[in-house]
Amino acid sequence: MRRFLDQRLKLHLLRVADALETHRSLLKASAVLGIGQPALTRSLQELESLTGERLFERHPRGVRPTGAGLVMVRLARRILAETRRAEEELDRLASPGAGSVAVGALPVASVGVLPGALIRLRAAHPALQIRIQQGRMEDLLPALAAGEIDLILGRLYAPAVPDGFLREPLWEEPISILARAGHPILAAPSAEALRRCELVLPTISQRVGQEIDALLGALGLSPALPMRSSSYGFIREMLLATDLVSVMPRLMMAGDLLRGTLRVVPLPIPAPPRPAGLVLPRDRPLPAAGTAFVAALRAHLLELAEAVPIAMPDADRKRRRSNRTRRHPAG
Repeated sequence: MRRFLDQRLKLHLLRVADALETHRSLLKASAVLGIGQPALTRSLQELESLTGERLFERHPRGVRPTGAGLVMVRLARRILAETRRAEEELDRLASPGAGSVAVGALPVASVGVLPGALIRLRAAHPALQIRIQQGRMEDLLPALAAGEIDLILGRLYAPAVPDGFLREPLWEEPISILARAGHPILAAPSAEALRRCELVLPTISQRVGQEIDALLGALGLSPALPMRSSSYGFIREMLLATDLVSVMPRLMMAGDLLRGTLRVVPLPIPAPPRPAGLVLPRDRPLPAAGTAFVAALRAHLLELAEAVPIAMPDADRKRRRSNRTRRHPAG
């Protein structure tokens, strides 16, 4: 049966297929597309009529794609991504030096490495447009698959099942003990001295929280006692203004570590590997603005590696840092 999709398919129908597979809900997909559910349902029925196949099945928790639906979703994402890239190319031709990149960032990366990378990027390419979407990995991966963002920046967790994305480790972000410059614990650091300190801890993702609690357990500290907050600004102020110390991924305070106002407390506690870097689509290249962003990110990471320090998988082996919290000029 000839379906003549090349003559009859419309872009708004492809957006419907993409949104339904991404959000698995008629209500959420209609909200994202800015249309009512009746209009979304009519568009889905039109697309199913064009293909002659049932594309999505309803179930108690929403909708899921059929085999034919997945075929159309893959087609939709390729065409929509190519359409966006064509728009970027046209913009670049109209305004040399322009372009855009959409970056998905996990919470630690968004406050740790992203600001410095963007400062470098804007200095080198002031005409570039940059869009940041912060979220959890499970929220950002569908946006990456749909071409809504160009790459994801942050902690690299092994997927439960193969998902077709490329993961490129660029740095390590170990769990560390942080204190203000001049804190008494820096004069004679030890696990015993830390047990006498009051703690302020971040309330962040479950995985990071478990890693923080594991380090606290190794030091003989009770994770039930510390003050906890979800506010990065609150924790920073408490660290700078008091003798409280914190346990967190050190790059959450990268700016203060670079400025020397906060220090990493040197304790001989092994920190488990915490690779971080980029998650990239396998089926499409980065736009030119995305390549420029990655170059700025790498330059910023080299600066961080000299001062914080952080380990970089592709750095000169002689300059690599241990994943231990240990004595260092910057902390």
